Amino acid sequence: MISETSKKKPKFRLHPTAILNSQRLRSSLMDTYDQKSVYKYIIGVILLGLSIGSLFYTDKLVEELEQREEREVQLYAEGLRYVVNSPFDENFNVVYQVIQDAVNFYQIPAIYVDENNQANPNLNIKFPKKVKPQERERIIAEKLAEMKLEHPPITVDIGKGRTGYIYYSNSFLLTQLRYYPFLQLSVMLLIGYLAYLAFSSARKAEQNRVWVGLAKETAHQLGTPLSSLMAWVEYFRSDPAIDPSIAEEIEKDVIRLEMITTRFSNIGSVPTLRQEPVAEIVSDFIHYLEKRVSSKVKFGVHNELAVEQTALINKNLFEWVIENICKNAVDAMGGIGEINVTLQAPPNTKEIWIDISDTGKGMTKANMNKIFNPGFSTKKRGWGLGLTLAKRIIENYHSGKLFVKSSEVGKGTTFRISLGANIIE
Repeated sequence: MISETSKKKPKFRLHPTAILNSQRLRSSLMDTYDQKSVYKYIIGVILLGLSIGSLFYTDKLVEELEQREEREVQLYAEGLRYVVNSPFDENFNVVYQVIQDAVNFYQIPAIYVDENNQANPNLNIKFPKKVKPQERERIIAEKLAEMKLEHPPITVDIGKGRTGYIYYSNSFLLTQLRYYPFLQLSVMLLIGYLAYLAFSSARKAEQNRVWVGLAKETAHQLGTPLSSLMAWVEYFRSDPAIDPSIAEEIEKDVIRLEMITTRFSNIGSVPTLRQEPVAEIVSDFIHYLEKRVSSKVKFGVHNELAVEQTALINKNLFEWVIENICKNAVDAMGGIGEINVTLQAPPNTKEIWIDISDTGKGMTKANMNKIFNPGFSTKKRGWGLGLTLAKRIIENYHSGKLFVKSSEVGKGTTFRISLGANIIE
């Protein structure tokens, strides 16, 4: 006969070394993420500094080139004044031609408007081939209107109280240079974005290799003691002096460990997904979990799904996700409170939403942004990997989403799992 005391489940206590190693691993993971965040900020500051420096330097070049072009147009105006006010002389024509060539060299569009408001001559105005006189005048009028808005005219004193004006606009080179910094900034942002994607992809691939290696090694290490435990179960059953219920309870725990081992071994492999009744699986697992946590935690399942509603999932991995979220909720409530699971299929969507709410201590916005980072945990014990693995299982294997729907400090937190639903006709 077994006494009531002997029937009590022994409390499992972690060895101090295991606790220390767990804390070290969590600290190492968090340090790695903090360092990467610092590197991102440093790279961002460097790119921002280069971009601002490029903008200022290019703006200075544009200003200098603009002043130079203005001087060239003023020289053109002087040459034009000399030609108009002086008797015909080949030397003046040569001087005027040299100044005109300088303006042409910089490809500065310019139009001279005489005292009768006639626009002639013009420089560097592009016309279509075989343009008609009326079309030519229209193009000149349009260009002149644009020039009047761009720069103030340069006055040409042609004598006898007569005054002409030269209107001009920036050269094509100057226009290009003015917009070049924005093009350069866009290219730098694009390169930075592509580099970020490459870095993130490489980092995720590296993390996946680490998690897969850790999971498979854990499954491998669990294999030997599980075989030994099964042998001990058979030994207890064969001994008539030992209460059979002991062997049954140990066997349940061994089966549970085998399931956990199977979960770990499935990490990194493409899991088999089947159309499963989501509500049934969630309800059965919550019922199983309810008996294995504090009796002061009350569970509630609110199912709004159709009885035949299914989703493509891997049952073992999906139950693992539910377990991780619920156990985190139990810890957040200190073993006292309520956990409510709501299943619903929003109208006009092809999704199933599973909301898991607790009445725990809640989270700050800062913690909400870190909750899925490996190694992050608000508890003194633990590796901070449960929610990280849960998110990967839902998003990588089930093509769904896992996120914090809402959280309020002192009131509780709600996690949402979003899965693709099998549409019921």
